[in-house]
Amino acid sequence: QVQLVESGGGVVQPGGSLRLSCTTSGFDFSMFGMSWYHQAQGNDRELVAFLSWGPNSPPHYADSVKGRFTISRLNAEKTVYLQMNNLKREDTGVYYCNVRIGGEDYWGKGTPVTVTS
Repeated sequence: QVQLVESGGGVVQPGGSLRLSCTTSGFDFSMFGMSWYHQAQGNDRELVAFLSWGPNSPPHYADSVKGRFTISRLNAEKTVYLQMNNLKREDTGVYYCNVRIGGEDYWGKGTPVTVTS
């Protein structure tokens, strides 16, 4: 079955960096777009970054993270990454990896990020 496992979250000071990873299994990773979502406490999940399966497809970013976050993928490792730089307090929350297959959304359990001084 489809499995997504996020890692790399933690506690970091404002202005710091983290690199999140999402390892996957159970589907043909190279043929699907991958997304990262952010959920702050009490809020809905929001899309922060999306990367299509195509090798030349440009990534999509939420306005709030443009210029700070970078999504990338390594098909050979069936893994998608989210490099987060210049972190802000409002980036605090749980980050989820997502893939949509046949109209159904699959999620990992998330990895928590806390930005605090």
